[in-house]
Amino acid sequence: MSEIYNKFMKDAEKKAFDLAHRKTIRFNMARYDTAVVNGKMQYSNIELAKERAAHLKNKVIIDLPKYLLDFESNFQSRGGKVIWAVDADEALKEITKILKKNGAKHVVKSKTMVTEEIELNDYFEKNGIESLETDLGEYIVQVAGQKPYHIVTPAMHMSKEDVSELFNKKFGTPPDSSPADIAAHVRKLLREKFYTADVGISGANFLVADTGAVCLTENEGNGMMSISFPKIHIVVAGIEKLIPRLTDLDLFWPLLATYGTGQNISVYNSIITGPRQEGETDGPEEMYVVLLDNNRTELLAHKNQRRALACIRCGACLNACPVYRNIGGHTYGTTYSGPIGSVITPWMSGMKDYKHLSFASSLCGACTEVCPVKINLHELLLYNRNDSVKEGYTRRLDRIIFKSYKSAMLHRNMLNMTSGKTKNKFMKRFVAKLWGPRRTLPVIAEKSFNQLWEERRGDKEKKK
Repeated sequence: MSEIYNKFMKDAEKKAFDLAHRKTIRFNMARYDTAVVNGKMQYSNIELAKERAAHLKNKVIIDLPKYLLDFESNFQSRGGKVIWAVDADEALKEITKILKKNGAKHVVKSKTMVTEEIELNDYFEKNGIESLETDLGEYIVQVAGQKPYHIVTPAMHMSKEDVSELFNKKFGTPPDSSPADIAAHVRKLLREKFYTADVGISGANFLVADTGAVCLTENEGNGMMSISFPKIHIVVAGIEKLIPRLTDLDLFWPLLATYGTGQNISVYNSIITGPRQEGETDGPEEMYVVLLDNNRTELLAHKNQRRALACIRCGACLNACPVYRNIGGHTYGTTYSGPIGSVITPWMSGMKDYKHLSFASSLCGACTEVCPVKINLHELLLYNRNDSVKEGYTRRLDRIIFKSYKSAMLHRNMLNMTSGKTKNKFMKRFVAKLWGPRRTLPVIAEKSFNQLWEERRGDKEKKK
């Protein structure tokens, strides 16, 4: 077994029995669950909205090259520049090239998971570039030296007491600081950084093909600040972020807000169509969009799993997943955790190392039920499992067990060869360890249903 798998199992075991973690997550997710119920009230027919969103995203996925070229053409017509990056290394090199060309040393970043995917902050640190997260949750985990716990809520695993203690240690703030005190401290610290930053980096919630627009959704205003003051704005976005038309935003923005945070609409929604134009008083002088593949085309090549590229990163499937709610986001050891991460990570980071994520699911279907773009996530996990077996990423012991099981199930005589007592002894000796220390082995009856049936039928024949 790989080191990645062993670490996952070890971390999952530890986190599942961390009562403090359970308490924090239950509290934070309970607030989310209540908010989403209220958010859904704005819809008269939410299923119809989801079906329309799913149709549009699937339309883009099926004809992705066309929409990408449309976006590039329309964005560059207003002075923007598009950079195509095959993988993380190429994206990092191209971004660094822009910074070096402009002598940039200070970067402010609005919340973006794709820069976590390419590990941009770590790369900048190694190259002597200051990179500061400006989303409060992202800033908290950056100060803590951690990765985001959740796609939407990076510091969901931390209580207000945890954050207060962290800031007391790092900045000497009062140990009993309230969330408002923490926010005020961060606001003051970041304000100066916004003014002096050389470059602002953001992600994109949506890329609009027909106008070449970049759309950002946020609740703190930090995204607008990150792209307004610096002279250079760099957008890093996955190639799947496209929607066909600007008018489609009236469908996608409310869905993202409802399922992401339970709001009717997020507080700040920005549409950026390029760098500052002649006659405009603000905005960046230069704007770049780095379109990242990073094995998304590998996922696109699989007819079934390509549906996962429709994801709008609302995080709803994480909040609904009983596995995620028990083992937590960091346990996955990936940028994208929960059900959506378990589907896409094996293709984006390697099936050999990450196939176990597709098996870390109860297949209850809760993730599919809550998805605002109707991705059949629990079914895609089954397709992943099937593909991992086809590609030979199985243990020899597993192959022996399932081959034996199949043979026994196909031959009734093999099942009836030994008594229930003998079968139970075999189970205790050879299966108990595999079954796990916290599950009770099922007790096999002395006689099978088949044997009982034959006996009763025989008794009836005798009576005749």
